[in-house]
Amino acid sequence: MGLVVAVTTMVLLFLAFGSVVLPLKAVLMNIVSIGASFGAVVWAFQDGHLARLLGFTSTGYLEATQLILMLAILFGLSTDYEVFLLSRVREEWDRTGDNTAAVAGGLARTGRIITSAAALLIVVIGGFATGGITFIKMIGFGMIVSLIVDATIVRALLVPATMRLLGRLNWWAPGVLGRLYSRYGIRESEPEPAPRPALEPVS
Repeated sequence: MGLVVAVTTMVLLFLAFGSVVLPLKAVLMNIVSIGASFGAVVWAFQDGHLARLLGFTSTGYLEATQLILMLAILFGLSTDYEVFLLSRVREEWDRTGDNTAAVAGGLARTGRIITSAAALLIVVIGGFATGGITFIKMIGFGMIVSLIVDATIVRALLVPATMRLLGRLNWWAPGVLGRLYSRYGIRESEPEPAPRPALEPVS
């Protein structure tokens, strides 16, 4: 399941941004936030360190189906933030051709929005962690940890720093895939020019 999600994500991100490097980086960065979430869930629920605080009885294990569901949800959220950030970076790259300026401009335009969106989701999902069903508590707690890590450490620090170090390599694709993107890539349509106002007759 994880392999299918990762491959599908990489294909769609390639069609969106025309690079083979950015999709691979996106998957690796998603693993960082998801890994942090899984580690926190094991510590809190499997080991039972937050059993008294959250009001549940630890069973000493986690069901695989629960982790698979968490993986799907968290991967989708992380990829959503990644696409939002990279879309703005790509706009700046197409406009300036300067990778450093594109990364800085993209982060400046999306940083507050990503942080605000994550904070809103944390407040909403926080209700899951206060519910009476342990399975729902675990999903809520894991999503909160993932959102905090993703919006602060991953999107605000690791992604911009990695893209800054990679430079123009961010936008690299081999010749065959470059031609494939040129033909089938997902791009925003060019805005139509605004109609000129009609000239008033001279009296």
